[in-house]
Amino acid sequence: MAKIKPLSDRVVLKQVSLEEKTKSGIILPETAEKEKPEQGEVIAVGPGRLLKDGARAKMEIKKGDKVLFSRYSPTEVKINGKEYLVVKEEDILAILE
Repeated sequence: MAKIKPLSDRVVLKQVSLEEKTKSGIILPETAEKEKPEQGEVIAVGPGRLLKDGARAKMEIKKGDKVLFSRYSPTEVKINGKEYLVVKEEDILAILE
């Protein structure tokens, strides 16, 4: 079983499923064409970006945070049959509270 350990300022996300119902109450089947949500849960966080002086920049997010990310930034990966997204910390727009 492989573990994911991101490097530098990379973050591994699990995509969060949004409600499958329209405003009018119609339930959408899984086969319906839909845009992927830009929300995810942080699964793993890298050690931080390496600075010119050799120190590491502190990561602002942590494992378990729910975040919004830029639509076109993630790299999709599949490990042990599960799909994950890998993004740079700078592509995370906000932490959801």
